[in-house]
Amino acid sequence: MHRVFQNFIDLLAAAEVPADFERAMGDMAHALNLSSFAYLAFPRSGLATPRLISTYPVEWTSHYLRSNYQEIDPVVLDALRNPEPFSWGVGAHSRAYTLLQQRLFDEASQHGLRLGFTVPIHDDRGAIAALTFATDQRVAAFERCVDTHSRVLQLTALYFHAHVRRTLFDGDEIGVVRLSRRELECLQWASQGKSAWEIGCILGISRNTVAYYIENAKEKLGVRTIAQAVTRLAAANKRKQN
Repeated sequence: MHRVFQNFIDLLAAAEVPADFERAMGDMAHALNLSSFAYLAFPRSGLATPRLISTYPVEWTSHYLRSNYQEIDPVVLDALRNPEPFSWGVGAHSRAYTLLQQRLFDEASQHGLRLGFTVPIHDDRGAIAALTFATDQRVAAFERCVDTHSRVLQLTALYFHAHVRRTLFDGDEIGVVRLSRRELECLQWASQGKSAWEIGCILGISRNTVAYYIENAKEKLGVRTIAQAVTRLAAANKRKQN
C-alpha cells in the first residue's frame, strides 16, 4: 500500500493537465484492484457543467453529462447530502428509485458500472466533489480494499481534490469567465511577449502544456488569438484597478 500511495503522490505532484491527474488516480485504482474511477466536481454556479476526470467509458460519461444525470443520480445526491463515504450498487443497501433513476443505473450497468464506493468531498471553501471507484461485478479484491482501506481512500480523494482544484480550477475571473491559476499565469506571461517555450521555462512545464493552457484560456474567453485574449485580460485588470 505504501508503494502504491507514494507513486500516486509522485504522479500527482507532477500533474499539470487533466490527463496527468487521470493517470495518477487511474494507476492507483488499478494497483488496488479498484477498477475504474470518476472524479466529479460541482461548480458553485448551478448553471455550469460539472468538471469530470475519469477512466469510465467515454461514451458513458458523455451521455451522462449530456443528459444532466448528475441532477438525479442517487449517488451524487447522497454525496451532496452526506460527507461520509458509502458503497452502492449490488449488495448495498437499496431503496426505492424513480423510473429515471433506475434507467440511469441500468444504463451505467451496460457500461460496466454496477457497484462502487464513493467518497464525498466537502471542502472548507464551499466546493463539493465526489470521487467514485466502480466495477462491473462483485469482486472480492475490490470489496476487501474498500473494507480495509476506506479511510485511506478518503484521504486520497481529499488530496486529489486539493491538487486538482489548485492546478486546474483555482484562478481568477475575467468578466464572467473563470480561468485556472495556470491558464492565468500563461496568459499573463504571454501578455508580456513571452513565447510558449519561454513561459514553459519560467513555470517549469513543457511547451506543449503551455499551449494547452493558452488554448483553454482562449476557448473560455471566446477569442481566437492570444492578442485578443491578452486584450481581455488587460481590460479586466483595468476594471479591477478602477
